[in-house]
Amino acid sequence: MQRKIKLIWDFRGLESIKIAEHHCVHLKEFADKENLTFYDVAATEINEYYSIAYITVAEKDMLIYRDALKPHRGEVAS
Repeated sequence: MQRKIKLIWDFRGLESIKIAEHHCVHLKEFADKENLTFYDVAATEINEYYSIAYITVAEKDMLIYRDALKPHRGEVAS
């Protein structure tokens, strides 16, 4: 079974959740443009000043996403 990788972008400040949600729009656009699959795209507010945007992708596609989109970090998705 193919492992799933979660690529994560961090956003800080009072507008962090809005910025993270907007970043998700661009993540979906990229996947559509490049005809790539993904499992999930979402924004999560950690606290009032810190939010993340992430996309969960198949390990086989991770390098394409990583090299083009420069995530801040990644982790194996559960």
